[in-house]
Amino acid sequence: MGLFERFLSFWVAAAMLIGVGFGIAAPGAAQALASLEVAHVNLVVAVLIWLMVYPMMLRVRPSALRDARQAPAGLALTVVVNWLIKPFTMAGLGILFFRYVFANWVPAEEAAQYIAGMILLGAAPCTAMVFVWSNLTDGDAGYTLVQVTVNDLILVFAYAPIVAWLLGVTDLTVPWETLVLSVLIYIVIPLVAGILTQRGRTPDEVEALAQRLKPASVIGLILTVVLLFAFQADTLTSQPGRVLMIAIPLLFQSYGIFILAYLAAWLLRLPHTIAAPAALIGTSNFFELAVAVAISLFGLESGAALATVVGVLIEVPVMLSLVRIANRTRDTFPDATPQGTPA
Repeated sequence: MGLFERFLSFWVAAAMLIGVGFGIAAPGAAQALASLEVAHVNLVVAVLIWLMVYPMMLRVRPSALRDARQAPAGLALTVVVNWLIKPFTMAGLGILFFRYVFANWVPAEEAAQYIAGMILLGAAPCTAMVFVWSNLTDGDAGYTLVQVTVNDLILVFAYAPIVAWLLGVTDLTVPWETLVLSVLIYIVIPLVAGILTQRGRTPDEVEALAQRLKPASVIGLILTVVLLFAFQADTLTSQPGRVLMIAIPLLFQSYGIFILAYLAAWLLRLPHTIAAPAALIGTSNFFELAVAVAISLFGLESGAALATVVGVLIEVPVMLSLVRIANRTRDTFPDATPQGTPA
């Protein structure tokens, strides 16, 4: 591991503090950067995430996309965890904490808003950042792409009905522009760029290029954290108690879903290159979509929007801790790659 990766937790912690400091010291500049968006997708953050994802896409071989169907267990695990378990456990935890545990401190109307925001997060599996987590655990790039693609296809059809049912509403409006643009920016463009980069290069040359770009990928992650915390500096400093209350059930959800998915992958005897990304996909969230839906349904200043923002704020440190767990337990998974699975 390089210097950046070895001390990544330190860099992220520093980025959080710098981001909050920047947001407080220069709120106008932070707001100007936050306003650079199309269909609720921030263009600056999009570029930085693209920088993170591109080195991973360099390792994606077109043949790997075809071969992944020969190892369906990893795909089945991703689908079951993300669509049959995660949205409902998130709703359950939200109700448990805000209707019972925190009932004496949070008015019922605000509690309902926080629960709604948590549901929006729980029903939106990760699209972009999972490539970073997969890369940090040496996950199979091609298989990770297939897992994310399957999730995105299901997302198009299942997100609105699941969220509408859990929220108890029938007029949910999903910002389709946000969904389509996010998939285009975070998956399609870097994938095409990675495949085109492979042309005229040997596999060793492509791998060498990917290794050289690793620091750029980590820098992209650090700068993304700085911006996200700068955008939400006022919320963090003005409502720390509410932020903490929302963070507690989100932490239970994150670690609980990871343990469930990771243990299931171990029982299925999946190789670590598939098991780690599968568990991390279930833990991470498509926060761009969740934030956009919360704003469009409930408003920018709503409790639902705040809950989705808290999900953004805790995501990076939580995911880094899970990456560490995955890397330390690598030896407990089988070394052999299932027949037909991309190496």
